[in-house]
Amino acid sequence: MTIYTYSEARQKLAALLEEAKTKGKIIIKRKDGSYFVLQPIILNDSPLDIPGLNIKLSIEEIEDIIREIRER
Repeated sequence: MTIYTYSEARQKLAALLEEAKTKGKIIIKRKDGSYFVLQPIILNDSPLDIPGLNIKLSIEEIEDIIREIRER
């Protein structure tokens, strides 16, 4: 596993993100001796999965809105 200094990580952030994506994780070391791990998070959510809205419209009101839009 490769360890990068904080300065290197700042200068090469885009490349480190890609490396973390392929290798799994990257370690970054600060001057004070502390270490940090940069790793990707895999989300299993669909980009089409959006929360519903409670707009309290009747079916008739929704149909009227759709008809109005289609007439334009």
